[in-house]
Amino acid sequence: MASTELWHWRTAPDAAALEDVPPHLTPQGAQEWCNFTLWHPSALPEGCDTAVGTLRKEAPPGRTGPEAGRSPWSAANPAAFRTEISGPGRSLRLKQFLYDWAFPAADHPALWGSETRHFPIGSGRVVWLGTDYLGHAAASARMLRTTVELSVLEGEFSGEELVGLYRALRPAVAEVPARVVRTPFSGLSYWARHRDVEMVSVPTGLFTFHRRTRPHEGDWVPTAELAAFLAAQRLPASLGGFACDSAAVFADADGSRELEVIYTSGDGDELRLVLQRPGGGRMPFPPQREKHPGRAKEISFDGRTLYLAYVDDEVGPFDAMWHDEAAGVEGRLLTSARTGLDKEFALACVRAVLAAAPLTGEGAVI
Repeated sequence: MASTELWHWRTAPDAAALEDVPPHLTPQGAQEWCNFTLWHPSALPEGCDTAVGTLRKEAPPGRTGPEAGRSPWSAANPAAFRTEISGPGRSLRLKQFLYDWAFPAADHPALWGSETRHFPIGSGRVVWLGTDYLGHAAASARMLRTTVELSVLEGEFSGEELVGLYRALRPAVAEVPARVVRTPFSGLSYWARHRDVEMVSVPTGLFTFHRRTRPHEGDWVPTAELAAFLAAQRLPASLGGFACDSAAVFADADGSRELEVIYTSGDGDELRLVLQRPGGGRMPFPPQREKHPGRAKEISFDGRTLYLAYVDDEVGPFDAMWHDEAAGVEGRLLTSARTGLDKEFALACVRAVLAAAPLTGEGAVI
């Protein structure tokens, strides 16, 4: 297999072709239908077993009836894989998908608003334990771009068992992860590929962002034009060892306008840079804190004030905001969570963006 090969997956031709009930498939059989790396556990909590999972296939937006497993609040039909693991008097659910309608808030949006704690699970990745919106004990991790969410449905599982389950996850098909990570986010994302679907109104980080709720407003830069686009915006092609993957301009009828740039690592970790003219986008400035537990501080940083919020100063995730008066731009940098992706790393990335003086060239788009 060629080392430069991207990931290509199957989709249903239209919503009418979807099954009324998501079909049962093995992870290996389901992988070809997923725009993300599919994982399966190589070991289970004591006394537990698992049935074959169910696959929600991707299809263009639309509804043809009361299909089971489809969102009641959106006509979108993205792919997802669900597995139940159970034993005497207890059960949990694993759900896997590409979180692609916004930046995953605090890197574990399923646990939004709850106190969380993190644990290493190998290869630099971390899993977060907390409580989900239903009040269930829950966990979440991003693994080679895949969001893997866990919710305890019945009974109890210890924290050690939940962490152990994440540590036991392995790719369902060994050659797929490298191809998924190599594929630009704009090529994987359902919301980037389907402009006629409503954006999902969700938090994006530890600071407030006025949420995008209209049909998808993003104009994504074609991959072949990305290098020239970055040069015109005076933006670095790489940031902290992360390579620029995709970029888009989001514009609304009310005049809100932001430039969003995605940088990714070979391990699927992500930096998300958002830029706007002062007051011209959806980022209130000075920033306002969201409700998720974390720390926030103001830092004197290279002659300006930097607002920095994070859950943990050793692994992140970080949310940094600043005003660059000389360039006439307000910026925000969001990071995923990872062992070693610490506060100094986040600050170094902000410094690199400021040194580039973005949006000061003739080709500035916002």
